[in-house]
Amino acid sequence: MHWLYLLLAFAALAVAFKTTSVAVLMVSLLAALGFGLAWVLKLLAARVDSQTRDTSLILDPAELRRLREQAEARRAAAGTPPPSQPGA
Repeated sequence: MHWLYLLLAFAALAVAFKTTSVAVLMVSLLAALGFGLAWVLKLLAARVDSQTRDTSLILDPAELRRLREQAEARRAAAGTPPPSQPGA
């Protein structure tokens, strides 16, 4: 969908180059600028959307606590001392 904005920007530039009227020139240049900005914003939005993680994969605090307790139990069974906290 965002490529449509780029095509419209090029069409508006083509109209600006072909016209002899100053009013049509200004309107088409402003339209080309607007469509160009819309294209960039939609392109960036699509890239950000493709990089987002699934929120269902985020652990809740109870699950995180359970995993920490399991890791502590494994370390205690192996006789390994717990790692020191950074900054503590």
